[in-house]
Amino acid sequence: MRFVIVGAGRVGLRTARILQQEGHDVTLVENDAETADRARSEGFLVIEGDGASEEVLAQADPETADAVAGLTGDLNVNFAACMMGKHYGCRTVMRIDEDYRGDIYHKFADDVDEVVYPERLGAAGAKTALLGGDFNVIADLTEGLQLTTLTVPESSPIVGERVASLELSEDARVYAHGRARERMTIPLPGTTVEAGDRLALIAEREALPEARKRLQG
Repeated sequence: MRFVIVGAGRVGLRTARILQQEGHDVTLVENDAETADRARSEGFLVIEGDGASEEVLAQADPETADAVAGLTGDLNVNFAACMMGKHYGCRTVMRIDEDYRGDIYHKFADDVDEVVYPERLGAAGAKTALLGGDFNVIADLTEGLQLTTLTVPESSPIVGERVASLELSEDARVYAHGRARERMTIPLPGTTVEAGDRLALIAEREALPEARKRLQG
């Protein structure tokens, strides 16, 4: 999957690292030159400029992105980036500060797909929102759990099986499913796995390799 993250600071860069480690394509948009250089030094493609500018965001090619996240410390920039992401048909995730939680949530929750509070959830929560996860379910995750998504290859042994019946260890569970570029949701009981489907997985870190092997072959 491909993501555009506006803001390469503490939250944005950490989220980008997690996504990149799991094989996703991430483009960052950052207006501070020093911060942008730090992200580039880690191998990220960085568009330098104001993330609230349509001209700047267009350089990140949002038309080919699955999701756009506004993860800067500036609420106005985050909201503008999300509205432009909506224009391109992307899933949108907006960061707000803890102090604004009540007022801002009620004001903007209907306009974006997810509102995140980094002070509470951190980068893992922002990543899960981008991937279509359910924040209410994972709000209290411990450091021992890993959230990830994977694409089912044609050679996978689970092609043709029902998502609800997939057998994994007790330390791993599939919690969302999606076809191609469709939004990931909780699968219906009769939903079967097809090649190219995406699965969202929550697992103990030690159980993750075995779960990947079972799902991808």
